Amino acid sequence: MIDTATGLWPMLKSALSGKTFIDLTHAFHPGQPHFPAFPDEQRETLFDLEKGDGFTAHRYSIVGQWGTHVDPPSHFIRGGRTLDQIPVQDMILPLAVLDITHRVDTDPDSTPALADIRAWEDRNGRIPEGSFVALRTGWSRRWPDSAAMANRDGDGVSHTPGWSREVLSFLIEERAISAIGHEQTDTDPGAATSKGDFGLETYILAQDRWQIELLADLTGVPEAGAVIVASWAKPREGSGFPARAFAIC
Repeated sequence: MIDTATGLWPMLKSALSGKTFIDLTHAFHPGQPHFPAFPDEQRETLFDLEKGDGFTAHRYSIVGQWGTHVDPPSHFIRGGRTLDQIPVQDMILPLAVLDITHRVDTDPDSTPALADIRAWEDRNGRIPEGSFVALRTGWSRRWPDSAAMANRDGDGVSHTPGWSREVLSFLIEERAISAIGHEQTDTDPGAATSKGDFGLETYILAQDRWQIELLADLTGVPEAGAVIVASWAKPREGSGFPARAFAIC
């Protein structure tokens, strides 16, 4: 019989006492913003308590990259790790938040620069090895308005923020981070994806890292000192799936 007085739970309960939990996940549903090449979600009620059935059960028809979701390396990289190959211990990571919201508010095409990293580390110290680094842009405030999320101009070009190659390279090569996340639909800024350029997403996944896309509002998360918990279903050889992510602050 487990002794709950001396087991792991009392220590964990004490560590979590007084902490704030922030859900970073959008609830997915039909009609939500999504990559335009993907079909919309289809949901069917197979059994319904309200109609006299003994239980309620739905069938969900979705692509793996739906709503707040995880992209493993295999999403873009042949032979890359699949969802079932990412160990559970990698789903709890120190969280660093890189905030460029102030620039995005006036220039939606903004991306982070190395100066943002240097300023972050001047305030908080070195980004810890193995971190999850999230890009805060304020873009999730547009959810679930598909037109606002895409922010296309008259020529159909999308103007959305994204990462930059110099920052991703630095985070991987100099800080050995484990994963990244962002509020917008794609790793690459909209001006690139509108041309079919997904070079940054290809790069990050080629480094055997994974990412969470379409994170919910990061506003309440401190830029340093928090922890992220990100989990998902375990489809064999899965190339993506809706995720549940939250921060402990």
